[in-house]
Amino acid sequence: MKKYEAMYIITPTVDEEQMKAIVEKFNELISEHGELEKVEEWGKKKLAYEVQDQKEGYYVLVYFTANSEFPLELERNFKINENILKYLIINRDK
Repeated sequence: MKKYEAMYIITPTVDEEQMKAIVEKFNELISEHGELEKVEEWGKKKLAYEVQDQKEGYYVLVYFTANSEFPLELERNFKINENILKYLIINRDK
């Protein structure tokens, strides 16, 4: 099991209920495949540059432990969710 950190940005056009559902969905996915250590919801922040015609996004930072194959599955889920503007997954063990 390795330690990872994932940050993802949710489009600001979704309402608060959808926002919570998206965060909960990814938290459950991570918990199913590893151990969720900490979730930091930073809230809406201005983006450094426009992404998909959006000037701001809802930032979520997640710390978790999982096997080395899981980040690929998490990345696949980020890609297929139309409400995710950007994401980044890094290995904290290095």
